[in-house]
Amino acid sequence: MELHDVWFVLIAVLWTGYFFLEGFDFGVGILTKLLARNRPEKRVLINTIGPVWDGNEVWLLTAGGATFAAFPEWYATLFSGFYLPLLVILVCLIVRGVAFEYRAKRPEENWQRNWENAIFWSSLIPAFLWGVAFGNIVHGVKIDRNLEYVGGVGDLLNPYALLGGLVTLTLFTFHGTVFTALKTVGDIRERARKLALRVGLVTAVAALVFLLWTQAHTGNGRSLVALVVAVVTLVSALVANQVGREGWAFALSGVTIVAAVAMLFLSLFPNVMPSTLNADWSLTVTNASSSPYTLKIMTWCAGIATPIILLYQGWTYWVFRKRIGTQHIAEPAH
Repeated sequence: MELHDVWFVLIAVLWTGYFFLEGFDFGVGILTKLLARNRPEKRVLINTIGPVWDGNEVWLLTAGGATFAAFPEWYATLFSGFYLPLLVILVCLIVRGVAFEYRAKRPEENWQRNWENAIFWSSLIPAFLWGVAFGNIVHGVKIDRNLEYVGGVGDLLNPYALLGGLVTLTLFTFHGTVFTALKTVGDIRERARKLALRVGLVTAVAALVFLLWTQAHTGNGRSLVALVVAVVTLVSALVANQVGREGWAFALSGVTIVAAVAMLFLSLFPNVMPSTLNADWSLTVTNASSSPYTLKIMTWCAGIATPIILLYQGWTYWVFRKRIGTQHIAEPAH
């Protein structure tokens, strides 16, 4: 296996880790409107991800940086062609971070409600747009002979990509719902389990259609295996949720995300961005990669730094592993 193939796999792993972690993160943000009935319950939801949300976003920064260094042509075409949706995602992530920090700085009802609305929308919009972006990456976009994107924003809003956005939105919401059931106690835990069933059924239908469409369009034997794993684990997550095994439900919903993202990358390889104008103009792991020397240096750096980051982030989740409820929410100090 060549180094550019290795880095294609590593970037796929980074995106998978990001969607696994930020998936429930976005889902909990969406649940502040769908599940929480009052301010203490909203504070419970926010507190479940409060210690970890910023660490989850490190995976996005690493994935973007790795793409820039390992596949500069892919990075240039992707970030120039998808400039507007990626800019919207970036703004949402900035607003979301500010909202987490500023929501409780003042006691006024309007102040806190506005920041809570910001958390909801800045979680929902990226959850949808990431699916649209990856739907276009897998399906293909208008790339010319110079390896440049020549389409417009409207070309990105095709039925396949919009369905991909619906899948990531519902799947992340389901992932966040089972995470909430795992991390909370009392009435909010029971309501999260009931909501997870409804959201999960919608997710199952949308995901099945999207994955079958992907398999029919660009799939192969390996992607078919990933498709089957995604479907089986999603159904199993629904069953585990119904019998009150929140830990298994969360783990299985996470495996669903892993399998679904793996299927997209398996169906994409060896391309990194197919061209719908001419297959010969597609960006591949070969024509979009950096020099072998650059990839070699990156491999050594990643081999040293990655285990340290994984250990630190794992320790963070272990420290904040306990369930919380409204009884753990202190009265405002204002």
